[in-house]
Amino acid sequence: MSKYRLDESPIYLEGSEVPKNKLGIKEAELIHEIENNLLLQAYEHFASQITEKTVLNETYFISLHKKTFESLYDFAGLYRTVNMSKGDSQFCLAKHLSSESKRIFTELENDAYLLTCNNKKAFVKQLTYYKSELIALHPFYELNGRTLRLFIDMLCLYNGYDFIDYSEAIENNAYIEASILCVQYADNTKMEEIIENGLRTRL
Repeated sequence: MSKYRLDESPIYLEGSEVPKNKLGIKEAELIHEIENNLLLQAYEHFASQITEKTVLNETYFISLHKKTFESLYDFAGLYRTVNMSKGDSQFCLAKHLSSESKRIFTELENDAYLLTCNNKKAFVKQLTYYKSELIALHPFYELNGRTLRLFIDMLCLYNGYDFIDYSEAIENNAYIEASILCVQYADNTKMEEIIENGLRTRL
């Protein structure tokens, strides 16, 4: 499980890094397995629903988290109300979450959910920008990374691309390093390289 530091810890079992859950599970390995199974189901569901009329706005983003994990967690679909950090990375302060989220998604709407990008290079650059902004936002108590990758992959499908292959970057820790650069230094060059290498046009 991820090792977040929160000003308070309203979602975890006492003395544990396992979130309080509807199934009463206390084992980290088991809860992680269930989360991944729910995510796989979500990929199948949401990918099958993507059309040119899909609106990938803030409501949609929140719904990914809620619909994917609400069978397991009461906090599914809820923005955190406490400050959060991980290692030396301080994510968006809780008091600014709502305004920053609206700013990001207003920009994305103005960019027509990236349909304004007329080639892959432009698409990768803009996609990386929004991914980096949402990494720094980190709005949920848990499952931010997986929900964000799901959202970004739905953006890719919407624009005629396949899911991004992060496997190599995750295996060699480049993805984590790139994410840290996004949050601590607003430097998304490494993340842009990862996305460019992992992005393919749908066949």
